[in-house]
Amino acid sequence: MLVWLADGLSQYYHGFQVFQYLTLRAILSTLTALCLALLIGPTMIRRLTLYKVGQMIRSNGPQTHLSKAGTPTMGGALILVAIILSVLLWGNLSNRYLWLVLIVTLGFGLIGWVDDYRKLVLKNSRGLSARWKYFWQTIIGVNAAWFLFITAQTPVETQLVIPFFKNIIIELGVWYVLLAYFVMVGSSNAVNLTDGLDGLAIMPTVMIAAALGIFAYSSGNITFANYLLIPYVKGAGELIIFCGAIVGAGLGFLWFNTYPAQVFMGDVGSLALGAALGTIAIVVRQELVFMIMGGIFVIETLSVILQVASFKLTGRRIFRMAPLHHHFELKGWPEPKVIVRFWIVTVILVLIGLATLKLR
Repeated sequence: MLVWLADGLSQYYHGFQVFQYLTLRAILSTLTALCLALLIGPTMIRRLTLYKVGQMIRSNGPQTHLSKAGTPTMGGALILVAIILSVLLWGNLSNRYLWLVLIVTLGFGLIGWVDDYRKLVLKNSRGLSARWKYFWQTIIGVNAAWFLFITAQTPVETQLVIPFFKNIIIELGVWYVLLAYFVMVGSSNAVNLTDGLDGLAIMPTVMIAAALGIFAYSSGNITFANYLLIPYVKGAGELIIFCGAIVGAGLGFLWFNTYPAQVFMGDVGSLALGAALGTIAIVVRQELVFMIMGGIFVIETLSVILQVASFKLTGRRIFRMAPLHHHFELKGWPEPKVIVRFWIVTVILVLIGLATLKLR
């Protein structure tokens, strides 16, 4: 929005042309989202407390979590408000990728909001049933994937890029839609599963969003893309604005979500953020690198799958409790130690992901 305003004003004062630079707008998007989250946060927490939108704690979980009962939840709405306003202010609203990621984020956020509302306000422990949750995720995911497929302008936009190799590219054709769907929906639910401890999911999300912002900027610049031997995707650079907004909003939310948390993200935040990261990774053609950087999300998801499969097939559990972070808690690790160690692992994985830009 402000890009158009600055473009008009540049006729009278050339200094306004500085707002055409992606890097500056990415910084401003980050700072705007951060300030919005910090400003809105206290009011939203008070409102959630007033309406008694508090977390329900499972009695069979770690006993240290029982004290968290009643902590305001659905704080992910704070993140979404900060992201949306920041992107609308600093993004180029003629960019189709920006609108796609916004719509996907809002769609998955709405699914999470309905689930949270049923659980926390209507006191329905089941929330939105898994069948309907996956149904609506599928509707949004398939439509978004199909949109990207039919609007692709170059062959590389629907190819699978293998990291660390220069010339290994897999032609996907219509199978691209299936890959994009699984990345989008899988990422959304993986972040949701990871969101079980104070700050555990949001900081890896922030780090991965920052890294994806670098990929988006590089992929959208033909000179950088050719130099780094990564796919050039025209218009993808604008997604650095969205990535910056995630970073700013995420850090602002972490101010209130850090241990001991004043507010929890809830499904409204985790489902939306996971879908946003997955969609950005799809657009910049870095699905496999995204899986590396989001290794914590992948491991947490696999721990649940393995736990369920093992119990159904053998009647035995592999972990003391799934997802994996609860396993370490039950082994005696204090919650802050689990959180920080998972953060450290994410830092390492993100650096490995960024290394693929040159190691080819």
